[in-house]
This record gives sequence, C-alpha cells and structure tokens, in this order.
Amino acid sequence: MRIAIFGMGGVGGYFGGRLAQAGYATVFVARGEHLAAIRAQGLQVDSDRGAFVARPQQATATPAEVGVVDVVIVATKAWQVEEAAAAMRPMVGPQTAVVPLLNGVEAPAQLVASLGAAPVLGGFCRVMSWISGPGQVTQRGVEPYVSFGELDGTPSARVTNLAAAFQAAGVTVEVPSDIQAAMWQKLVFIASLSGLGAVTRAPAGVLREHPALRQMLEAAMQEVCAVAAGRGHALASDAVAQGMALVDALRWEATASMQRDLMRGRPSELEAQNGAVVRLGAEVGISTPIHHFFYTSLLPAELKARGQLHYNL
Repeated sequence: MRIAIFGMGGVGGYFGGRLAQAGYATVFVARGEHLAAIRAQGLQVDSDRGAFVARPQQATATPAEVGVVDVVIVATKAWQVEEAAAAMRPMVGPQTAVVPLLNGVEAPAQLVASLGAAPVLGGFCRVMSWISGPGQVTQRGVEPYVSFGELDGTPSARVTNLAAAFQAAGVTVEVPSDIQAAMWQKLVFIASLSGLGAVTRAPAGVLREHPALRQMLEAAMQEVCAVAAGRGHALASDAVAQGMALVDALRWEATASMQRDLMRGRPSELEAQNGAVVRLGAEVGISTPIHHFFYTSLLPAELKARGQLHYNL
C-alpha cells in the first residue's frame, strides 16, 4: 500500500510518521524548511509513546512527481482543503481512497466537488501534536486516534486495509457505522472547546473547572447536537457527556489548534468550526447564539490574520 500524506503539520507528521515507521511506502507532501529537513534527516517525532525518526519513501512539494497512490491522507487545515484537492489530482486514480483527517464536517463535500465522489471517504482524528522545528513534530497528551469510513456507511476493502495499516502502526483506529454522524460528534467537542478557549484565551483546565465556563461549554455542545439533528444526523443521547469526557481527559494546560492559531495571529479554522455551526444551523432554521457569539467575537482577529482587516492595539 502506497500512502501519501498531504500536509505535514502536527497531524500529518505524527500519523504519517507512524505509518512510515511501520514500514509502509509513504510519500510526504510538504514544503519549505520543513521539507528540506525531512529530506536531509528524516522526520523526527518526539512522542509520549516514544521518539523515533521516520524516513518516507519520497518527500516532495510537487504532487505531480508522485504519481497515483493507494491512499491520500488529507492533513491540511480545514481552510486549505479546496486548494489541496486541486493539487492532489495527479495522485488520485480509479482505486485511490482520499481520507480527510481534519476538523469540521464539510471537507468530504469539498473533496467530492473537486475529485468526484468515488475516491472520498469521511474521517477525522484526535491528536495533540505540532511542528516543533523544521523536520520535527511533537506529540503530547491525547491518545492518538483516527476514524474513517465510506460516506454511505457501507463496508469496503479499502477501509479495512487502511484500518489494518493504522493498527500495524500502533494507532488506535475506529470504523464507525456512520462516519458522518461521528464527524458531527467530533465537532460537538472541538468547535465548542476551540471557540470558548479562543474567546477566553484560557486552557482546558480553566474551562472545565470554572462553573460558569463549564456550563457555557456544555451549552455550546448542545447547540452543535441540535444542528446535527436538524441536518439529519441524530447523535447519541449522551453526545454532550461524551464531549465533556474528552475535555475532562485533556491535560490541564491543553489548548485547541484554532485557539493557538488565533492567539498567535495566524489564520485559523474559525469558519470551519464555529462559523460552520452558525451557517449550517441557519440553513435549517436552528439558532446557535453561543457559537454566533464565539464566531463574531473572533472574526476581527481572523480577518486581521488574513490581511483583510487592519488595526493595532
């Protein structure tokens, strides 16, 4: 199995590194100093589960050099998916599976619009990892986990084979019967944590321990559940409890990647997380006042990071 990792940030670096370490023929699509360092010395992964150096079969900034692969794992930021989909076309053949491992629920539709329906799976992951230097990725805390499946819920050999690859690489993997509902369940957790964390600039420990903040976090999760149901994806009755259990399991100092990006003045996944909850809720007549507050409060920082708004404090 030949597996291309499109996007070698914290997510792509960690999971791609594990697959390469397990002996799979991996292609790392990266750029700049990060790519140069990977080519020179391999990808250095500092993990709670043991440090290692991953050496891919190929590392490139040019997908057209790669040729058709069996699997493309999309590990970009959510706002980069449309551009990534166009760039990865030379790697996608009739039997290729394209698997998004990123936040939000809209990536499969964006990939389908560019690549057609046949290659696209649904998917997401849980991991706390980041680029710690050129050619270096650090992973801490959360048990790394991936989940994916066919968008229509049918079993398939390509899903089974990819799940076996992740298992062989030592990664916890799940193939749910309804991947789209599972993606919404992830959004319950991540959009609420990201939005509240970014507004307060506080870590997970503060958000879960302060009574008023914990109540707001739970209410934000309820809003996502309501939007999911309104769009035909009824979640489990304990969906909020599941989301809060994930928050309670985080390291006290943990922050979401969207929060970190906004705090550092970088473009973030605001549109794909809180913006999506507001927008997708409005389309089916569901009000989301807490996520609307998160979104509108954070929008100036997002626009400034993208060069669309200019101000100094």
